[in-house]
Amino acid sequence: MSTKGSVLITGCSDGGVGSGLALVFQERGYHVFATARNPEKMTNLKNLPNVTLLELDVVVPSQIRAAVEAVTAITGGDLTVLINNAAQFHYMPLLDDDIEAAKQTFDANVWGPLAVTQAFAPLLIKARGMVVNITSIAGHNPVPWLGVYGASKRSQEHMADILRLELSPFDVKVLSVVTGAVATGTQSTKDFRLPSGSRYKAIEQRIVERGPTDSRSRMPLMTYTNQVVYQIEAGATGKVWLGDHAEDAKQASLHPETAAQWV
Repeated sequence: MSTKGSVLITGCSDGGVGSGLALVFQERGYHVFATARNPEKMTNLKNLPNVTLLELDVVVPSQIRAAVEAVTAITGGDLTVLINNAAQFHYMPLLDDDIEAAKQTFDANVWGPLAVTQAFAPLLIKARGMVVNITSIAGHNPVPWLGVYGASKRSQEHMADILRLELSPFDVKVLSVVTGAVATGTQSTKDFRLPSGSRYKAIEQRIVERGPTDSRSRMPLMTYTNQVVYQIEAGATGKVWLGDHAEDAKQASLHPETAAQWV
Protein backbone atom coordinates (compact mmCIF):
# COMPACT_ATOMS: atom_id res chain seq x y z
CA MET A 1 0.00 0.00 0.00
CA SER A 2 1.11 3.52 -0.77
CA THR A 3 1.76 5.63 2.31
CA LYS A 4 -0.09 8.56 0.75
CA GLY A 5 -3.49 6.87 0.88
CA SER A 6 -6.00 5.15 -1.37
CA VAL A 7 -8.65 6.36 -3.77
CA LEU A 8 -11.47 4.53 -5.53
CA ILE A 9 -12.86 6.08 -8.69
CA THR A 10 -15.94 4.90 -10.57
CA GLY A 11 -16.25 5.23 -14.34
CA CYS A 12 -12.60 4.94 -15.43
CA SER A 13 -12.98 3.94 -19.08
CA ASP A 14 -10.29 5.31 -21.41
CA GLY A 15 -10.57 8.96 -22.39
CA GLY A 16 -12.93 9.99 -19.62
CA VAL A 17 -12.67 12.00 -16.43
CA GLY A 18 -12.29 8.91 -14.26
CA SER A 19 -9.30 7.66 -16.23
CA GLY A 20 -7.67 11.09 -16.09
CA LEU A 21 -8.20 11.32 -12.32
CA ALA A 22 -6.74 7.84 -11.85
CA LEU A 23 -3.58 8.84 -13.75
CA VAL A 24 -3.09 11.97 -11.65
CA PHE A 25 -3.60 10.19 -8.33
CA GLN A 26 -1.29 7.36 -9.40
CA GLU A 27 1.43 9.84 -10.34
CA ARG A 28 1.07 11.52 -6.94
CA GLY A 29 1.68 8.32 -5.01
CA TYR A 30 -1.77 7.02 -4.12
CA HIS A 31 -2.99 3.47 -4.50
CA VAL A 32 -5.78 3.79 -7.07
CA PHE A 33 -8.73 1.46 -7.36
CA ALA A 34 -9.96 2.22 -10.87
CA THR A 35 -13.37 0.79 -11.70
CA ALA A 36 -15.55 0.44 -14.77
CA ARG A 37 -18.45 -1.68 -15.95
CA ASN A 38 -16.03 -3.27 -18.45
CA PRO A 39 -12.43 -3.47 -17.14
CA GLU A 40 -11.20 -4.12 -20.70
CA LYS A 41 -11.94 -0.45 -21.44
CA MET A 42 -9.30 0.72 -18.93
CA THR A 43 -6.28 0.05 -21.15
CA ASN A 44 -4.60 3.36 -20.18
CA LEU A 45 -4.39 2.20 -16.57
CA LYS A 46 -3.49 -1.44 -17.11
CA ASN A 47 -0.22 -2.61 -15.50
CA LEU A 48 0.53 0.75 -13.85
CA PRO A 49 2.13 0.52 -10.39
CA ASN A 50 -0.28 0.99 -7.47
CA VAL A 51 -3.35 0.69 -9.70
CA THR A 52 -5.93 -2.04 -9.11
CA LEU A 53 -8.58 -2.49 -11.79
CA LEU A 54 -12.01 -3.60 -10.62
CA GLU A 55 -15.26 -4.39 -12.37
CA LEU A 56 -17.99 -2.18 -10.95
CA ASP A 57 -21.38 -1.24 -12.27
CA VAL A 58 -22.79 1.13 -9.65
CA VAL A 59 -26.32 -0.23 -10.09
CA VAL A 60 -25.31 -3.85 -9.38
CA PRO A 61 -25.25 -4.53 -5.60
CA SER A 62 -23.14 -7.70 -5.87
CA GLN A 63 -20.41 -5.79 -7.72
CA ILE A 64 -20.44 -3.03 -5.10
CA ARG A 65 -19.98 -5.64 -2.35
CA ALA A 66 -17.15 -7.30 -4.27
CA ALA A 67 -15.41 -3.92 -4.70
CA VAL A 68 -15.61 -3.26 -0.95
CA GLU A 69 -14.11 -6.68 -0.24
CA ALA A 70 -11.28 -6.10 -2.74
CA VAL A 71 -10.40 -2.69 -1.29
CA THR A 72 -10.56 -4.03 2.28
CA ALA A 73 -8.22 -6.89 1.43
CA ILE A 74 -5.57 -4.51 0.10
CA THR A 75 -5.92 -1.50 2.44
CA GLY A 76 -6.82 -3.29 5.64
CA GLY A 77 -10.24 -1.69 5.75
CA ASP A 78 -9.91 2.00 5.02
CA LEU A 79 -10.28 4.28 2.01
CA THR A 80 -8.95 7.83 1.81
CA VAL A 81 -11.05 9.13 -1.10
CA LEU A 82 -14.15 7.86 -2.90
CA ILE A 83 -14.90 9.58 -6.21
CA ASN A 84 -18.38 9.03 -7.64
CA ASN A 85 -17.66 9.80 -11.27
CA ALA A 86 -19.55 7.15 -13.24
CA ALA A 87 -22.64 8.60 -14.89
CA GLN A 88 -25.12 7.98 -17.66
CA PHE A 89 -25.54 10.81 -20.15
CA HIS A 90 -29.11 11.52 -21.25
CA TYR A 91 -30.19 13.87 -24.05
CA MET A 92 -33.83 14.25 -25.05
CA PRO A 93 -36.63 16.85 -24.92
CA LEU A 94 -38.74 16.23 -21.83
CA LEU A 95 -41.93 15.93 -23.88
CA ASP A 96 -40.35 13.07 -25.85
CA ASP A 97 -38.60 11.31 -23.00
CA ASP A 98 -39.11 7.65 -22.28
CA ILE A 99 -39.86 7.47 -18.55
CA GLU A 100 -38.19 4.09 -18.09
CA ALA A 101 -35.00 5.36 -19.74
CA ALA A 102 -35.16 8.43 -17.50
CA LYS A 103 -35.45 6.19 -14.44
CA GLN A 104 -32.35 4.30 -15.56
CA THR A 105 -30.48 7.61 -15.74
CA PHE A 106 -31.47 8.37 -12.15
CA ASP A 107 -30.43 4.86 -11.12
CA ALA A 108 -26.95 5.43 -12.57
CA ASN A 109 -26.51 9.06 -11.51
CA VAL A 110 -28.30 9.22 -8.16
CA TRP A 111 -29.09 5.86 -6.54
CA GLY A 112 -25.93 4.13 -7.76
CA PRO A 113 -23.53 6.71 -6.29
CA LEU A 114 -25.52 6.71 -3.05
CA ALA A 115 -25.32 2.91 -2.85
CA VAL A 116 -21.56 3.04 -3.43
CA THR A 117 -21.15 5.73 -0.77
CA GLN A 118 -23.20 3.72 1.73
CA ALA A 119 -21.11 0.61 1.07
CA PHE A 120 -17.76 2.37 1.47
CA ALA A 121 -18.82 4.56 4.40
CA PRO A 122 -17.18 2.34 7.06
CA LEU A 123 -13.85 2.49 5.20
CA LEU A 124 -14.11 6.24 4.72
CA ILE A 125 -15.01 6.81 8.37
CA LYS A 126 -12.05 4.71 9.50
CA ALA A 127 -9.72 6.79 7.30
CA ARG A 128 -11.45 10.11 8.07
CA GLY A 129 -11.55 10.40 4.33
CA MET A 130 -13.50 12.23 1.65
CA VAL A 131 -16.42 11.60 -0.70
CA VAL A 132 -16.23 13.44 -4.03
CA ASN A 133 -19.13 13.68 -6.48
CA ILE A 134 -18.49 14.74 -10.07
CA THR A 135 -21.61 16.72 -10.92
CA SER A 136 -22.48 19.04 -13.80
CA ILE A 137 -23.34 22.61 -14.65
CA ALA A 138 -26.35 21.10 -16.46
CA GLY A 139 -27.91 20.75 -13.03
CA HIS A 140 -27.79 24.50 -12.40
CA ASN A 141 -29.10 26.00 -15.61
CA PRO A 142 -32.19 25.35 -17.74
CA VAL A 143 -30.36 23.85 -20.71
CA PRO A 144 -32.86 22.49 -23.27
CA TRP A 145 -32.79 18.75 -24.00
CA LEU A 146 -30.80 18.01 -20.81
CA GLY A 147 -33.74 18.05 -18.41
CA VAL A 148 -33.41 14.51 -17.06
CA TYR A 149 -29.62 14.48 -17.02
CA GLY A 150 -29.42 17.89 -15.33
CA ALA A 151 -32.06 16.92 -12.78
CA SER A 152 -30.20 13.72 -11.92
CA LYS A 153 -26.88 15.50 -11.43
CA ARG A 154 -28.47 18.24 -9.34
CA SER A 155 -30.16 15.56 -7.22
CA GLN A 156 -26.80 13.88 -6.68
CA GLU A 157 -25.35 17.23 -5.69
CA HIS A 158 -28.16 18.00 -3.27
CA MET A 159 -27.64 14.64 -1.58
CA ALA A 160 -23.94 15.48 -1.32
CA ASP A 161 -24.84 18.70 0.47
CA ILE A 162 -26.82 16.67 3.01
CA LEU A 163 -24.11 14.02 3.30
CA ARG A 164 -21.59 16.75 4.08
CA LEU A 165 -23.61 17.57 7.19
CA GLU A 166 -24.42 13.98 8.10
CA LEU A 167 -20.82 12.78 7.74
CA SER A 168 -19.20 15.73 9.50
CA PRO A 169 -19.48 14.09 12.97
CA PHE A 170 -17.30 11.29 11.59
CA ASP A 171 -14.67 13.68 10.16
CA VAL A 172 -15.49 12.67 6.57
CA LYS A 173 -15.45 15.53 4.06
CA VAL A 174 -17.84 15.75 1.10
CA LEU A 175 -17.13 17.70 -2.08
CA SER A 176 -19.11 18.25 -5.28
CA VAL A 177 -17.14 19.20 -8.38
CA VAL A 178 -19.60 21.10 -10.56
CA THR A 179 -18.13 20.37 -13.95
CA GLY A 180 -18.30 22.48 -17.09
CA ALA A 181 -17.07 21.58 -20.57
CA VAL A 182 -14.13 19.15 -20.57
CA ALA A 183 -12.52 17.57 -23.63
CA THR A 184 -13.23 13.89 -23.07
CA GLY A 185 -14.98 12.73 -26.24
CA THR A 186 -17.01 10.29 -24.13
CA GLN A 187 -20.36 12.01 -24.70
CA SER A 188 -21.80 12.30 -28.16
CA THR A 189 -25.10 13.15 -29.80
CA LYS A 190 -24.04 12.24 -33.33
CA ASP A 191 -26.44 9.27 -33.37
CA PHE A 192 -29.23 11.17 -31.64
CA ARG A 193 -32.69 10.82 -33.14
CA LEU A 194 -36.01 12.22 -32.01
CA PRO A 195 -39.11 10.01 -31.90
CA SER A 196 -41.05 10.14 -35.16
CA GLY A 197 -43.94 12.11 -33.65
CA SER A 198 -41.80 14.69 -31.85
CA ARG A 199 -42.96 18.29 -31.94
CA TYR A 200 -39.30 19.24 -32.38
CA LYS A 201 -38.67 17.12 -35.49
CA ALA A 202 -38.23 20.22 -37.67
CA ILE A 203 -35.19 21.31 -35.66
CA GLU A 204 -33.71 17.86 -35.06
CA GLN A 205 -30.37 18.71 -36.67
CA ARG A 206 -30.09 21.85 -34.58
CA ILE A 207 -30.65 19.78 -31.44
CA VAL A 208 -27.90 17.39 -32.50
CA GLU A 209 -25.52 20.30 -33.09
CA ARG A 210 -26.35 21.81 -29.68
CA GLY A 211 -25.14 18.65 -27.93
CA PRO A 212 -21.79 17.90 -26.25
CA THR A 213 -20.06 17.56 -29.62
CA ASP A 214 -20.62 21.24 -30.42
CA SER A 215 -17.83 23.74 -31.09
CA ARG A 216 -17.71 25.48 -27.70
CA SER A 217 -14.35 25.56 -25.93
CA ARG A 218 -13.50 22.67 -23.64
CA MET A 219 -10.87 22.46 -20.93
CA PRO A 220 -8.18 19.83 -21.67
CA LEU A 221 -8.86 16.67 -19.69
CA MET A 222 -5.59 16.61 -17.75
CA THR A 223 -5.85 20.30 -16.90
CA TYR A 224 -9.25 19.61 -15.38
CA THR A 225 -8.22 16.46 -13.52
CA ASN A 226 -5.13 18.12 -12.03
CA GLN A 227 -7.35 20.94 -10.76
CA VAL A 228 -9.76 18.43 -9.22
CA VAL A 229 -6.98 16.55 -7.45
CA TYR A 230 -5.56 19.84 -6.18
CA GLN A 231 -8.92 20.68 -4.60
CA ILE A 232 -9.19 17.23 -3.03
CA GLU A 233 -5.69 17.34 -1.57
CA ALA A 234 -6.40 20.84 -0.25
CA GLY A 235 -9.37 19.44 1.69
CA ALA A 236 -12.05 21.44 -0.14
CA THR A 237 -15.66 20.82 0.86
CA GLY A 238 -19.03 21.99 -0.41
CA LYS A 239 -18.79 22.91 -4.10
CA VAL A 240 -16.05 23.85 -6.52
CA TRP A 241 -16.76 24.87 -10.12
CA LEU A 242 -14.24 23.59 -12.69
CA GLY A 243 -14.07 23.21 -16.47
CA ASP A 244 -14.78 25.64 -19.28
CA HIS A 245 -17.96 27.74 -18.83
CA ALA A 246 -18.29 26.61 -15.21
CA GLU A 247 -17.87 30.15 -13.91
CA ASP A 248 -20.54 31.42 -16.34
CA ALA A 249 -22.89 28.70 -15.12
CA LYS A 250 -22.13 29.57 -11.50
CA GLN A 251 -23.05 33.20 -12.08
CA ALA A 252 -26.21 32.19 -13.95
CA SER A 253 -27.13 29.94 -11.04
CA LEU A 254 -26.66 32.81 -8.61
CA HIS A 255 -28.55 35.18 -10.90
CA PRO A 256 -31.30 33.19 -12.68
CA GLU A 257 -32.38 36.19 -14.74
CA THR A 258 -29.13 35.79 -16.75
CA ALA A 259 -29.56 32.08 -17.43
CA ALA A 260 -31.31 32.51 -20.77
CA GLN A 261 -28.40 34.61 -22.01
CA TRP A 262 -25.90 31.93 -20.95
CA VAL A 263 -27.86 29.13 -22.62
